[in-house]
Amino acid sequence: MRVGVLTGGGDCPGLNAVIRAVVRKGVTTHGFEFVGYRDGWKGPLEGQTMELGIAQCRGILPRGGTILGSSRTNPFKLDNGVEQIRANLAKDGVDALVAIGGEDTLGVATKLADLGVKVVGVPKTIDNDLSGTDFTFGFDTAVNVATEAIDRLHTTAESHHRVLVVEVMGRHAGWIALHSGIAGGASMVLIPEQPFDIEDVCNRVQTRFESQYAPIIVVSEGAVPRTGGEMTLVSGEKDAFGHVRLGGIGDRLASEIENRTGKEARAVVLGHIQRGGTPTAFDRWLATRFGLQAIDAVAEGDFGTMMALKGTRIERLPLIEGTGELKLVSEAEYAEAQVFFG
Repeated sequence: MRVGVLTGGGDCPGLNAVIRAVVRKGVTTHGFEFVGYRDGWKGPLEGQTMELGIAQCRGILPRGGTILGSSRTNPFKLDNGVEQIRANLAKDGVDALVAIGGEDTLGVATKLADLGVKVVGVPKTIDNDLSGTDFTFGFDTAVNVATEAIDRLHTTAESHHRVLVVEVMGRHAGWIALHSGIAGGASMVLIPEQPFDIEDVCNRVQTRFESQYAPIIVVSEGAVPRTGGEMTLVSGEKDAFGHVRLGGIGDRLASEIENRTGKEARAVVLGHIQRGGTPTAFDRWLATRFGLQAIDAVAEGDFGTMMALKGTRIERLPLIEGTGELKLVSEAEYAEAQVFFG
């Protein structure tokens, strides 16, 4: 069997570990051949391939990013996109696809599977917002990066008696903010699921200073104020999947806090630092296990499925269960962080 592999969406620590596991077991256990498709769905759409075998996968386990490249190409937004993919898969002699990606990439995989394309999905997102799986690889790395940044910022905040607002990724789900905020001892965590009251934020800032400590506020990029609750955008331009580019809530919040409290406030935007660089041991372990199970699914003809972590077990679910709805922070989980606010 000849198997195509692609990675789509944002780069994410652990992608290379999945590729390595898929190819290693595919070649040594199942005797498969592989084709690497470049830059997400753009690869099979335009016939952009690269050689992919054990030699190409040596040394990539600790590397961030993806050796296959990525993009946010959506073939369903292009004329004859699906037909082009079918034609190129046939031309390349590809019998099945392993698609590694998040909500958008696996959403395309789900539609293609419904149209008869033999595809298996591997879930990926640092936001940890894919339903069906307890965790996605990349999330642990992002949380560790954010936590280290918060740890470092405490000393600067205390030295200068300054409010520091740390903006982290999280368009619709606040998992990174919640986990890193709790782990880093933040005095407040603001997430998309719970619109915030700016008056309450400022009151807690004052309370924090009265206790002789400086506030650290962690905010998801998609967090919104309760009044006039709209996401803060870099621009109104949308990508191929209809997403606007978020950014700026940290600066907006810092400015509002400074104006209302008279306390100096600065914003720190971690941005792409969170999803770049070497993956943690947990993300390497999880990504590897996903890859091993994915290629077994291909070998068994179990197409239209995605891998999922349930407790410590890797299970297979229908693709639609991974992309049908987002996994959001519940009120109970947010309440655990609220104990430490102020």
